[in-house]
Amino acid sequence: MDDNRIFITHMPRELGVHDADLERWVSDAARAVETYYGRFPVRRVKVRVEPSDGQGAQTGAAFGFGSPLIRMEVGRASDGAELARDWMLTHEMVHLAFPRVAVEHHWIEEGLATYVEPIARAQAGQLSREQVWRDLVAGLPQGLPRPGDGGLDFTPTWSRTYWGGALFCLLADVEIRKRTTNRFGLQDALRGILQDGGNIQTIWPLTRVLERGDAAVGVPVLTELYEQMRATPVDVDLDGLWRELGVSLVDGEVIFDEEAPLAPVRRAITSPPTLS
Repeated sequence: MDDNRIFITHMPRELGVHDADLERWVSDAARAVETYYGRFPVRRVKVRVEPSDGQGAQTGAAFGFGSPLIRMEVGRASDGAELARDWMLTHEMVHLAFPRVAVEHHWIEEGLATYVEPIARAQAGQLSREQVWRDLVAGLPQGLPRPGDGGLDFTPTWSRTYWGGALFCLLADVEIRKRTTNRFGLQDALRGILQDGGNIQTIWPLTRVLERGDAAVGVPVLTELYEQMRATPVDVDLDGLWRELGVSLVDGEVIFDEEAPLAPVRRAITSPPTLS
């Protein structure tokens, strides 16, 4: 591919997909992440594609020790159309843009990638805004605390790690935009963290990460929300939040209420960033 930041390695005889389709898949994921963050998060990354049974992307993982590496398992029976629909590679590339943190904070790493991935793809024109909100409405209830759960730092279950972390991100995004009259959002906080050198090649205390994000947007939302949710199982009125944002599902279809009080916030979240 025409990009000296990303190197693709794979066993050509082990995959049915053409090299051009692999390159398009990787390029699209990189473009989505670059759109969201304003630049690609690392100078170079190797994407190692490993064959597996089945079709499409199967699993992925990102590593920051030494030279950044993303390992993706792709089914031998895959075709270009399946790769074009994939979300996993974009998810893993989002990890490149955030510092590594202590294991008890793994929810912020995975929750962030879960939340940012579809928004980044929508901003890059690869996913509809309806699909973004459909998936959030369907997925975020899994992140709510269950009986016996603790706060996010103390409940390392799959649902609280991925969807609980994503819920934290949505709440932060909405609150930042409310306090700044929609001038800034979580996207700006994350860009600030990356601008300060925070990516997968660094290890930061979570407090430093959140403080840097807060400084970028001028309001202490990330720090305050973390203090609320880190040790306490905070229940969230998602139905009320959807009404304020103007999002509803009717017979499986997403309906937007443009008169809802936070409709401008909802629109801003998935809109491509403007050039400054």
